[in-house]
Amino acid sequence: MRRTFVPLWMAAAKQPRVSAFVFLYTIEALCRVLPMSVVPLIANRVLGGAKEVSVAYFFVGAVALAACLLVPFAMRHLRRHGVITLGVVLYVVAAVCFCLPYTEALIAGLVCQMVAAACVEIAMSLFVMDHVPRQELGAFEPKRLLMVGATFIIGPWAGIELANGLDQSAPFILMGTFAAVFLAVFWFLRLTENPSVTQAFKQPPNPLTFLPKFFKQPRLRLAWGLALARSSWWIMFFVYTPIFVTDLGFSERVAGMSVALGTAAMLLMPMWGRIAKRKGTRVLLMSGYGIAGILSIAVTAASYSRDIAPIWLPVAILILAGIAATVIDGAGNVLFLRAVHPLERSEMTAVFTTYRQTAQLVVPGTLAAILSVLPLAAVFGVGGLGFLAMSWLTTFIPKRM
Repeated sequence: MRRTFVPLWMAAAKQPRVSAFVFLYTIEALCRVLPMSVVPLIANRVLGGAKEVSVAYFFVGAVALAACLLVPFAMRHLRRHGVITLGVVLYVVAAVCFCLPYTEALIAGLVCQMVAAACVEIAMSLFVMDHVPRQELGAFEPKRLLMVGATFIIGPWAGIELANGLDQSAPFILMGTFAAVFLAVFWFLRLTENPSVTQAFKQPPNPLTFLPKFFKQPRLRLAWGLALARSSWWIMFFVYTPIFVTDLGFSERVAGMSVALGTAAMLLMPMWGRIAKRKGTRVLLMSGYGIAGILSIAVTAASYSRDIAPIWLPVAILILAGIAATVIDGAGNVLFLRAVHPLERSEMTAVFTTYRQTAQLVVPGTLAAILSVLPLAAVFGVGGLGFLAMSWLTTFIPKRM
């Protein structure tokens, strides 16, 4: 009996379950958030200003978008294990580049980090569908959101603290270490690929093929536009908040703490989700976009009133705007999931997820043009106006949602 059960017990111990995937997602999130506040500050010092940072991020977004579109094709040749390994290697390369005192290395590190995140996200989502039973998905997603949300609170602040307390390269060394831990755990789990899914994935859907059909459907257009605005606002927040806070005269530690406090309400996303079920997704999104939009505009107004308002007021309002924006994340991508036809889900998902790469390209390009004629505080006013427009768009969401 022992000879029978011991190997079975050992095999069962290696079966990937909800906790294993939550751990992997948490470690990978740390690779993204540790440099989140540090890199914009370094870029601001190296490049000489927020406008130049915007131009650099626009270039990075263009290159990363082209590279990310190739990820499904890389899956055909490298399979999922190879794509995840490639993504982790790119995280390590990005960490090394961030440690080097060269502008070219900084830009290369940003590109590697964005492509690495795309590689890991696409492949991990397929593994989750294979290994997490449907009845456990309800427990998996809240846990994943909770742990990933916690990293967005700790990571930006910890990155600044490590850079100031130890060495500028410390957060990047830790980032590379977490990447190595992720890869070690991933290979230890020995995740297998579902043959039917793998076979179906050999011909990856080309998003361009389904663009006309996607944007002919009003509900899908609405879901994509709202997701694009949400992602764009967070890119603006994470890139420009550290620069804005330090330009006001505060320390880099205060800048990191501001980002952390602004994202602290991500821990409340399960509660926002419950409110959406009770009051409706339409009401939740209308409130979230509207309140965050008004507060974003107030940041710009307070910045122009520094002669009569305390210097900390714009920072405090910006933190409140971040907290309000987390309300929007409580609904997730439920609008898309309810609007897409089940038989077209994989093809339309390929189009819908382009909102992330589109935001990474559009936001720096637009704000670079704005910063050529207006001061840095104006970017938050522009983001606020965009959110108010999205709050109006939510009136087109069916009332039953």
